[in-house]
Amino acid sequence: MLSTKVETAESRAAREIRQILESGRPLAYVRTSEEQRVARVLQDVAGRVGGATPYSVWTWSLTEGMRREGEAADASAGDPRRALDLIVAHRGPAIFHLRDFHEPLRTSPEIRRRLRDVYQDSLGQKKFVVITAPVRAIPEELERSIVYFELRPPDSVELVSFLRGQTGGRIQEAVLDQFARALQGLTLDESRFALHRAIAATATLGSESIPALLEEKRLLVNRSGVVEYISDGTTLDDVGGLENLKKWLLDRRKLFEMRDALSAEIVPKGLLMMGIPGCGKSLAVKAIASSFRLPLYRVDMVEIFSGRHGKPEGVFVEACRMMEEMSPAVLWFDEIEQGIMSAETGGEHGRIFGFFLTWMQEKVRGLFVAATANRIETLPAEMIRKGRFDEVFFVDLPVDDERLEILRIHLTRRGVDASRFDLKQLLSFTVGWAGAELEQCVVSAITQARLEDREVTDQDLIDVAVRIVPLSRTMKEQINKIRAWAFERAVRATPHTL
Repeated sequence: MLSTKVETAESRAAREIRQILESGRPLAYVRTSEEQRVARVLQDVAGRVGGATPYSVWTWSLTEGMRREGEAADASAGDPRRALDLIVAHRGPAIFHLRDFHEPLRTSPEIRRRLRDVYQDSLGQKKFVVITAPVRAIPEELERSIVYFELRPPDSVELVSFLRGQTGGRIQEAVLDQFARALQGLTLDESRFALHRAIAATATLGSESIPALLEEKRLLVNRSGVVEYISDGTTLDDVGGLENLKKWLLDRRKLFEMRDALSAEIVPKGLLMMGIPGCGKSLAVKAIASSFRLPLYRVDMVEIFSGRHGKPEGVFVEACRMMEEMSPAVLWFDEIEQGIMSAETGGEHGRIFGFFLTWMQEKVRGLFVAATANRIETLPAEMIRKGRFDEVFFVDLPVDDERLEILRIHLTRRGVDASRFDLKQLLSFTVGWAGAELEQCVVSAITQARLEDREVTDQDLIDVAVRIVPLSRTMKEQINKIRAWAFERAVRATPHTL
């Protein structure tokens, strides 16, 4: 029963094009570089809308001329004007796919005039022209006659169908669904390369092939320069303390997994974590992705405003749009205060802020946003009000029990048996320490012991601890200011007592 449902399901791309044809609009312009994919979709649509009188599908290009599926091409129709003449002369239901027709439209008044003739001739005749091009180039005189849209990356329905064809039915439907989720956001060509990588990496195609698919996806996503795919494997058990935050995440994970069955206002949108540097905000974000069993993407706000990738406003919008296509996923805005400033500041910062507020309200359900900030006083009030994020958490310096847990985690992670140590004696030496400083204490102690070719001891930890000057002492005034600011504006990630 499941297999039949998949076979008859309609992809998002097919539905969009079908609805345009059913509206009777003769001319459509699709911005995409995936012309082979459009050809497949048009064949699918022709079978759905044809009914008793099937639609024929014709394809034109400057190099090959006009041809119908399964027939030899008419090379004499390589001339754009002759191609349009053939469309006018054709009788019967048909879909004409004109590849890269934007160049003749842009350079030839004769072609623009003839396409307007095609529009008039095709009205009510079940003849449709679909122009595909990697750029948008619609002449002003045709703006009102052509319906334009940008082809989004394939959805799960299209990916499953594509993967089934590529694998020849050798893998189970459940695995196909896993592959489709892993490849979400990629083009079909990119998905093909990722599949070949997985085949080369594993003897069989199964769940064990997912890491190879994600590695190819990481390479493709990272090429943007402002979005990075994070493959870390951090879990909530790797985060010391922050029990309020952990409980909140576990509760919201259940809602997020049920997102398709819930109303939009109940589906978790995301959270904002602010607080003292080195206290685990970044680590917690990585654990969120692991807890939600979703891929993690990091948007670098500093890189966006570097100017190396174009105008920051456009780069930021494009990054957000791209991430929507990658959903379901966790999207991490690191140091969000670097780019999100009040609209009152004007310029690009203000426009980005305005876009971000709207986008947070309207983004797809499958995208959970995790934002981190250090300079919290620079964040505008509109950013932290209820409804923008589901919750705003303040990450403070760890209390006694948290410091003990963090020390145990870092010792265990480095292959040292934490039960051999009396860690409580370190509490008096580590008052006011951040998690990063506790980690450095462990690393330095282990390093010294390895240099002397012996096991690390309690004394090694104490010797390092007495030499470290914590951030809470060197930046006492700034930390007190952060705490005062967050006192009535955020929820503590740590209970007051543990």
